[in-house]
Amino acid sequence: MLPGMQSSREQQVLRLVRRLGIVRPRDLRAHKLPGDALWRLARRGLLEQRSRGVYALAGHEFTEHHSLAEAAKRVPQGVICLLSALRAQNLTTQSPHEVWIAIDRKARLPKSGAAKLRVVRFSGMALSEGIEHRQIEGVRVPIYNVAKTVADCFKYRNKIGLDVALEALREAWRSRRATSNDLWKYAEICRVANVMRPYLESLA
Repeated sequence: MLPGMQSSREQQVLRLVRRLGIVRPRDLRAHKLPGDALWRLARRGLLEQRSRGVYALAGHEFTEHHSLAEAAKRVPQGVICLLSALRAQNLTTQSPHEVWIAIDRKARLPKSGAAKLRVVRFSGMALSEGIEHRQIEGVRVPIYNVAKTVADCFKYRNKIGLDVALEALREAWRSRRATSNDLWKYAEICRVANVMRPYLESLA
């Protein structure tokens, strides 16, 4: 490849990184650009390798939710859940030191990276229902909605604590970000209707 052509390709890569925020080699290949351009640009100090196969512009200013964007890039089929979804949905002031992400029961575990992941395995409607998407640093990040997150917290109350689930329920109800019907719907999907029943009835 001629030097000028390579420079032109690398300029295209840099423009793509500026637009997407965080990229992986597969993002380049989708635009018919060479995936190895990322490590070459990182070696020259123009890009920064955030974790295995994940790159951003050198000196890029990351938002408070950067770890969610990075997790979404690393685990494209995953969904931000539980404590990380609580934080993203402003249902708690706590900031978890790892990203909680749901994947299918049969999916391969993601490799380690800069953002520490806490993987939880969901299946069926418990995995596929209640997903909304947000743009974070140019990345489309799947996150469970408020009512689904509350139900998940009750389902995994032994992992995160019943007090966390109750706080999430009270805040969702107080801020009117989840209706009674929504909460019942996801309680049934997550098979925690009997567990949540007394708490939901006390809110009515």
